[in-house]
Amino acid sequence: MKQNPLLLACFFLFHTMNAQQTTKLLWQNNQFSVFADRIVQQGKYTAKALSPTEMISDYKSPANLFKSSVIAFKFSINGKDNEMKSGVDHHINLTGGSAHETPLIKFGEQLKTDNAKKEGYLSPNTKLKIRLDLRDVFAAFKKEGYYTLFNGDKLYKDDFKAVYVAGNAAPLIWDFNNLHQRPELQLKDPDGDGIYETEIVLNKADDAPQTAASWKMTKDATAFPKYKSSYVLSDAVYNMSLEEMIKAVEPDSTFRTGKEWAGVWTRDISYSIILSMAYLQPHVAKNSLLRKVNKKKKIIQDTGTGGAWPVSSDRMIWAVAAYELYKATGEKDWLQEAYTIIKNSLEDDYQNLYDGETGLVKGESSFLDWREQTYPKWMQPADIYNSENLGTNAVHFQANIVAAKMARLLHKEAEATSFLNAAEKIKTGINKYLWMPAKNYYGQYLYGKTDLFLSPKSEALGEALCVLFGIADEKQQTKIISSTPQLDFGIPCIYPQIPDIPPYHNNAVWPFVQSYWLWASAKSGNESSVMQSIASIYRPAAMFLTNKENFVADNGDFLGTQINSSNMLWSLSGNISIVHKVFFGIRFKEDGLGFEPFVPKAFNGKRSLANFKYRDALLNIEMSGYGNKIKSFWLDGKLMETHSFSASLNGVHALKIELANNDLAPSATNNVANHTSLPAPVVNEAAGMLSWEKIDGAVNYKIVRNGTLFTSTTANRFAANDKSYAEYSVIAVDKAGMESFASEPVSVTPASAIKSIEVEDFSPKSDAAYKGFSGTGFTEISTTKNTTVVVPINVSEDGFYLIDVKYANGNGPINTENKCAIRTAFVNDKKTGVFVFPQRGTAEWSNWGFSNSLKVYLIKGKNNFTLRYLPANQNMNEEINEAMLDYVRVIKLNALPALKK
Repeated sequence: MKQNPLLLACFFLFHTMNAQQTTKLLWQNNQFSVFADRIVQQGKYTAKALSPTEMISDYKSPANLFKSSVIAFKFSINGKDNEMKSGVDHHINLTGGSAHETPLIKFGEQLKTDNAKKEGYLSPNTKLKIRLDLRDVFAAFKKEGYYTLFNGDKLYKDDFKAVYVAGNAAPLIWDFNNLHQRPELQLKDPDGDGIYETEIVLNKADDAPQTAASWKMTKDATAFPKYKSSYVLSDAVYNMSLEEMIKAVEPDSTFRTGKEWAGVWTRDISYSIILSMAYLQPHVAKNSLLRKVNKKKKIIQDTGTGGAWPVSSDRMIWAVAAYELYKATGEKDWLQEAYTIIKNSLEDDYQNLYDGETGLVKGESSFLDWREQTYPKWMQPADIYNSENLGTNAVHFQANIVAAKMARLLHKEAEATSFLNAAEKIKTGINKYLWMPAKNYYGQYLYGKTDLFLSPKSEALGEALCVLFGIADEKQQTKIISSTPQLDFGIPCIYPQIPDIPPYHNNAVWPFVQSYWLWASAKSGNESSVMQSIASIYRPAAMFLTNKENFVADNGDFLGTQINSSNMLWSLSGNISIVHKVFFGIRFKEDGLGFEPFVPKAFNGKRSLANFKYRDALLNIEMSGYGNKIKSFWLDGKLMETHSFSASLNGVHALKIELANNDLAPSATNNVANHTSLPAPVVNEAAGMLSWEKIDGAVNYKIVRNGTLFTSTTANRFAANDKSYAEYSVIAVDKAGMESFASEPVSVTPASAIKSIEVEDFSPKSDAAYKGFSGTGFTEISTTKNTTVVVPINVSEDGFYLIDVKYANGNGPINTENKCAIRTAFVNDKKTGVFVFPQRGTAEWSNWGFSNSLKVYLIKGKNNFTLRYLPANQNMNEEINEAMLDYVRVIKLNALPALKK
């Protein structure tokens, strides 16, 4: 039989073009390349899509291949970093054998590396017996009743609970707050001689978990939108994410946060619902949102430093998710129910969190709620409450906008106006106090003690939200996307990194954050950043064959972050959103569905999305071309003038979108090498002289006085010649011009300007046998005891004063639970603000610290200072809202310091 030469030529041409499309290079940088069917990382590892429902990967984590034989570690009493100052650790070199024992180490005295032995690699299954001498600590308990820690704090005998070891090689961890969850890291003294010991095994074979080598779809996803394109890798990653979405639903029809994270958390489900779960699984989304509402119809802040809300205050992202769910479903009952919950929650936040001076909202970074991972170590929970963060403020801005929109839909115009006014104040505050013109993006947060100043680190999620929510204007949006630092493996949570803090939020990339950055990049029209973001989401999903929670920013590895999980809800939700919210540009509105697609030129071609459900309609969508402009928009064969349709659409419909193939203007991204800032100086003050140890790598030090840059110096001493109250911080600057965190502020205050007033002199004295207080005792406050406390303050002249309260709260650890005590403060019956008394350690009732401070105006003579427990002060626990109050401290200010931009 003769072959037709023309048909044969067409056959070969078709298969050649198909092969070229399959192997097409889409994007690359120095670390990895993305092709239409695979990803190649550093020439070592390849992940390949064999079909839209099957992938393979040869990725092997390098984390345990060449572990150093030098182990750094430090001891911890009660799960706190309290043995030696930051950066000073014990070191031991474990070469030559598989069984080792430390010398007997005295608590607080550094054991240094044995430099006579050359550093090598750690043998598999190396046993290490660790021995600690606590006899000096117990001798101090017996003699004084307390032991004085390296920083001068007193550890009372009754507060001693346990001693642990932290370190840099698994099973050691540097997460002091969670040492209690690792039994092998607790040292024991069974014979009671004051010598504590534990034995651990380092570099276990099972300490190097590997991800799966292959994935093949097994779940039935026909109920969800089916995606098909010319790019098999994109199709496969999408299908894997759909399958993981199906796995992320619990039997009770709520979301599972991740493979390792059972249960529902407010921020996790909310960010996931906004990304794609509102319309893909509305029933599960609704159930999950309602799980995070208490009996009083208020949103639950379920995690956060020092007892959750109000130290941590990003629960209002729930409001944005609830509104996204309404737009997807159009359910009027849900609109009314969600509005009531949002309004109730905002009203409490107005009373406890909103700063009338700056217009900003107080509280911890949204989602970045692991204290040491985001804040300087000196910041206590009360300091974090007092700070004002970019991402959290963006959340509150949008929560107020959402509340206003819902109010208008419910015909509550006056309430809508009130919410819009609150939102505008936040927006103005963000742009006035957090925008950095020299960097062209926003700073991380305002922090300090009395006078707040700006941390110039970037914060990826906050930057993205400011673009998406319209807090930044169009010019700012363009600058933010092109100027915010990005790394080879993606945009880090913060930049630069914090020294001596292992990866988790610090030095890490989170795919869900990358997804919001992708959205923001598309909104600003930055094609380079869009492509880089898609690549940074596809790479880990394909290499690890799962949607991981996070990965190390330095090397892109899933192993090395403090905690990680596969099948992570917000990661898979973001991955799915690439198709729905970016390529197809689907936008849910109150009264319909709109389309704002963004297809990078590299992804040019045909694609389809079948079985997309919108309210009572089922859409089958076809799209061709590239760009971010629509050339033609056809609904059921009819050319439409607008790129949207009404929510009343029902039944099955065909939608065809032809893009304009518009080439976007060249766009820049600020791709940088990863960088770690210098450690924050530790400043001492004596007779007005500030001093600190020189920091290696510092070229100079900035001196901040009362929240404003005062001067700089190359010395490590500074004479403060103040005759009245002043507060100083020192910042180390490296040769790249990057700043460290500021030192803990120290005040230079004449003794005559400070007054301490014992609370127990004016309120009932507690009979609890706690130690470390001043005066004759202390007063207990709770939901039933001393709900109103009045302390008279006598001053010799009118003026502004600083007030804070010495307190103890042993109702929980510093990093979790929900028992922060809260009280509203009044001076002469006028509300002046809120005091928070966060948890300071489980059962550590002799651990005293200061609340946040308030600036108030006092008149000459007697002033009544009152603390009241009001309904708005109810915390997330609802029952336990308790603290011990020692004394009120009053400091005369020369003038009311003005917050500087």
